[in-house]
Amino acid sequence: MNKTTCNLCPRNCDVIRSLGRGGVCGMTGSQIYVARAALHMWEEPCISGNTGSGTVFFSGCPLRCVYCQNSTIAHGKIGKPISIERLAEIFLELQEQGAANINLVTPTHYTPEIVEAVKAGKEKGLILPIIYNCSGYEKVETLKLLEGIVDVYLTDFKYMEEEVAKRYSHAEDYPEIAKQALREMVRQQPRPVFSEEKREGQIQESSSGVQNFDMMQKGVIVRHLLLPNHLRNAKKVVKYVYETYGNQVYISLLNQYTPLPQVSDLPELNRKVTKREYNSLVDYAINLGVEQGFIQEGEAAAESFIPAFNYEGV
Repeated sequence: MNKTTCNLCPRNCDVIRSLGRGGVCGMTGSQIYVARAALHMWEEPCISGNTGSGTVFFSGCPLRCVYCQNSTIAHGKIGKPISIERLAEIFLELQEQGAANINLVTPTHYTPEIVEAVKAGKEKGLILPIIYNCSGYEKVETLKLLEGIVDVYLTDFKYMEEEVAKRYSHAEDYPEIAKQALREMVRQQPRPVFSEEKREGQIQESSSGVQNFDMMQKGVIVRHLLLPNHLRNAKKVVKYVYETYGNQVYISLLNQYTPLPQVSDLPELNRKVTKREYNSLVDYAINLGVEQGFIQEGEAAAESFIPAFNYEGV
């Protein structure tokens, strides 16, 4: 990391992180901070497959939602400093372990370093698809740095209602920023490509059971985590994404929201999503015409879905 000011995300903090000044993401210093690098089975079937996604969890987050499911790393409380060279080695180690891909979680504030690490890894034999797993709160200028580097964008689309974005993420501009970011992601990866010919018109159930999955090699998956009491916002997200992009993207509807201690003073968020709420969202998506997507079955909302950030693989 050089001594230029950091404006990689829409927060435009304009701080010199290498000199110890942190922005909204909370990260300072000249190194990359990683909390975990291991095979991960809890992504969409076309990402995890049977062997697991080679997931690298970066510390810090430019969005920092109040209900964050990975709050310990999002707030930068956990993380081991590593170099670009070490990150490239981690990619290759995950490949040797049989990972289906390299999955970069909350990577935005390390984008230049990641680009260098991927290039270094490819020079040493890295051939796996690169997954950019982000909040959707991305600058188009930063995403352009990833063209030719990222194969699959696995992006959240959290809010279409500005007041909800402001209340929970202090980002009233989220809806417009996410629209622009998604447009750029689809420009880079305009159609889904799978390891085997994919049958269209199929909504799949997310599961870690052993099956033969067609693995996504290129494309865009748009995730929406349904929040309790916010079905209207969720339907607006699905409507916008589907009516704008149709079958160019896959839509993944998540019911795994887990109320953690930090939302105890937000009663509307201090419970799990009900089956009725989630089924209503799924039915809405199907009636709208969504054919390419993922839904979660059963009791997905549990802290077991939150991995141990114990520096495994770092």
